[in-house]
Amino acid sequence: MSGYAAPKMDKVRIGFIGLGDRGSGAVVRMAHIDGVEIKALCDKRPAAVEASQKTLVEMGLPEATTYTGDESAWKELCQRDDLDLVYICTPWSWHTPMSIYAMENGKHAATEVPAATTVDEAWQLVETSERTKKHCMMLENCCYDFFELLTLNMARQGYFGDIVHAEGAYLHTLLGMNFAKPQDNKQSDGAYTDMWRLKENFRNGNLYPTHGLGPVCQVMNVNRGDKMEYLTAMQTNDFQMAQMANELAKEDSFYEEFARKQYRGNHNTTSIRTAKGRTITVKHDVTSTRPYSRIHQITGTKATAQKWPSPQRISIEHRWASPEEFKKFEDQYTPEIVKRVGEMAKEVGGHGGMDFIMDWRLIDCLRNGLPLDQDVYDAALWSVVAPLSEWSVANRSNSIEVPDFTCGSWEKNTPVDLSMKEGGNTRVVNPEKADKTKQLQV
Repeated sequence: MSGYAAPKMDKVRIGFIGLGDRGSGAVVRMAHIDGVEIKALCDKRPAAVEASQKTLVEMGLPEATTYTGDESAWKELCQRDDLDLVYICTPWSWHTPMSIYAMENGKHAATEVPAATTVDEAWQLVETSERTKKHCMMLENCCYDFFELLTLNMARQGYFGDIVHAEGAYLHTLLGMNFAKPQDNKQSDGAYTDMWRLKENFRNGNLYPTHGLGPVCQVMNVNRGDKMEYLTAMQTNDFQMAQMANELAKEDSFYEEFARKQYRGNHNTTSIRTAKGRTITVKHDVTSTRPYSRIHQITGTKATAQKWPSPQRISIEHRWASPEEFKKFEDQYTPEIVKRVGEMAKEVGGHGGMDFIMDWRLIDCLRNGLPLDQDVYDAALWSVVAPLSEWSVANRSNSIEVPDFTCGSWEKNTPVDLSMKEGGNTRVVNPEKADKTKQLQV
């Protein structure tokens, strides 16, 4: 499926499963892209479905068929014969079964991160995608952030020389959010129903690696000229989560089921070695009090780039470039995809615009019959780092082999191409106008 191009389609008919924070935002973004028809909306919470339906009406778009009130309603959505793509924004445990069911029913699948939570699930995604010839894309939006795209294009142009090492991370203080009750969470109508996000923290490992890992894997051509060989992971003790759970349980019986449990440690460091002798470090910490960072560091034989701490930086020999010099890098190396939709993406929004670029690129590839930037092998590999890191932590940081989901094809697979020599003709709607007939050619 690497380099696989599905048949062109003039319209991409989408059904959404899960309409919390991520799903409802995706509906808005997709409604701004020409050639998209939002046909179906599904969430077990009626209020969430009604909210997204209202969004479509306010934007002057046709109402979608709705599925709600039942945890199995999503299967009816997947069984429809008038959908091309199922867009999945549900709790993690549902990502693999929903993606598989969508592909088995003749639909392409796009799922929020992680695409899989076990090694077996990762293989199931790969085998189903290969057998059905349906795309399975993990919606790793950080691959489409502006600095990440800039450094990817610079790597393609050889600015960094041979890439030696890369670092990524998910360092994001989420302690309060993880313990917030569904009715108290202001994110969107109980976005964390059933406290599923907190329960994921009973696992001890690098639980959310893909935001930091995806962009550096693309820079290093992992799965497309190189592969991960093995990894090792080390974890601190838990210094905060169990303590907070126990304290909350003393005041509120709601938290009793979360008290006296063993939670994952504060900080995880996972180190990966590739077949070509390069290394990747991925860090995870969503508990400690620290500034947000995904690090995004690229180290080559000629130059280095790093996004955090701010400001984002690129080196010239042994020093960081000045703001004026950095501006010249942007002028020279900004990829075509950013030139085409970058400003519109900032207006539409979604993590500063990267969510919109991701969605636009997915639709443009499907409409033009182009390979996707992120294929099922990437979805499986970037996700599987989590369960492999759990094993390593549980075994005194011993190393563990990383599966080759491409089964050897990594040696000849083509690197991600952002030149936009093909496609790029999908239009977007002016975000200030709900009238879909008024469009901007970009």
